[in-house]
Amino acid sequence: MFKDNWIQILAELERKGEPCVMVTVVEHKGSTPRDSGTKMLVTEQGCYATIGGGHLEYKALKLARAMLLSGESQMKVERFNLGASLGQCCGGMASIMLEPVVRARHHLVLFGAGHVAKALVHILATLPFRITWIDEREAEFPAEQISGVTQLVSDDPVGEINSQPPGSFYLVMTHNHQLDLELCAQILKRNDARYFGVIGSQTKRKRFDYKLKERGVSDLELTKMICPIGLSEVSGKHPAEIAVSVAGELIREYQQVATEKSEYCAVTKRNISPIASSA
Repeated sequence: MFKDNWIQILAELERKGEPCVMVTVVEHKGSTPRDSGTKMLVTEQGCYATIGGGHLEYKALKLARAMLLSGESQMKVERFNLGASLGQCCGGMASIMLEPVVRARHHLVLFGAGHVAKALVHILATLPFRITWIDEREAEFPAEQISGVTQLVSDDPVGEINSQPPGSFYLVMTHNHQLDLELCAQILKRNDARYFGVIGSQTKRKRFDYKLKERGVSDLELTKMICPIGLSEVSGKHPAEIAVSVAGELIREYQQVATEKSEYCAVTKRNISPIASSA
């Protein structure tokens, strides 16, 4: 069944922006759980199909998930002696190829389709983001479809927050300050944003802090809201200049997360003792 539908599974993972690694048995000698050409797809939380189970599959899953965690994008090939190194009774040799086939992409929810948002979305679409772009005004969206961007016309933008996946990036830049405030309150209430930025001045920031505190938002929670947004080193008021500044801040954020993951993988690898093989 998997042989016939792996392309469809990959397409569905791509649609959801869920990163995965394809594991393929590329060579086998002697007795092995599966023959060359056998595949399975590995995601952070699950896998599709099997390369035979046992210790070989366990090692493949571990390697694939380490690649996902570190954000590694290069294909690699690993060779195993099923008897000597993995303690499986098969006794053959198997080589597996691990290939990241859906790149990791961060989910970003962009509220507002004004001039800055229009300039920004074209930059972000070239970066590892899948974007949900929300506005009440259909006419404000560009006519052309942008790859990786879902345009959502909604008469209840605040209500859309509840359906977003955990760990999303949020950018609030609508045409309406009251709507911005309501969006901020709901995003802070969810308390699971990886990044949360609001376009505006220091004056707007002070006003929002005051109003959100009136609603019971704590000082600690308010530190999770970035306003003004953008890199301080990039100045200018032109929409394109602001867009570049905000994009730079988002890049810094996801690169920092990737660095932390890589460091975590390195430490974990050093601290894991080799599994003893049985004779």
